[in-house]
Amino acid sequence: MKKSICIVVALFLVFGLTKNAKSQETIKRTEKKDYHIPEGMIHKIEKTDAEWRKELGDEQFKILRQCSTEPPFTGKYYKHKENGVYICAGCGQELFDSKTKYESGSGWPSFFAVVDKSKITQIVDTAYGMVRTEIKCSKCDGHLGHVFTDGPEPTGLRYCVNSGALDFVEKMKE
Repeated sequence: MKKSICIVVALFLVFGLTKNAKSQETIKRTEKKDYHIPEGMIHKIEKTDAEWRKELGDEQFKILRQCSTEPPFTGKYYKHKENGVYICAGCGQELFDSKTKYESGSGWPSFFAVVDKSKITQIVDTAYGMVRTEIKCSKCDGHLGHVFTDGPEPTGLRYCVNSGALDFVEKMKE
């Protein structure tokens, strides 16, 4: 009898945990602009290169997945001044508020703060004989650009981001 109860309890735990694990699965977008994720939750997105190529344009794939950099002064968001939020072009995670965007003279969109530090992963980048800090989207690991310590107050940071790594969502005037 005790053995039967233990088996039933074990099966309940296994199936209960499996069901719970399924609710925590990676969220996959069904459309290019389907970005809804519950507030405060970061679900890691993992896809093959073939899946990313199918979703992203050539330029976005090179930037987000192969760590390429667009030429300076050419990106669509370099001189962009609308009120809203800049989101990851790969997964739609909110990254930068337009209120933190400023003209750095670098040739790329620059921000002095991220909307939430958990939205960015920082990695030491020693490519090309330099030591820099690469920034990636924490949700899809898309390459965004680099962060430097030569930005304005209040943070002193300059998040230097490729336009091709971003999409923009305009805020309605209040």
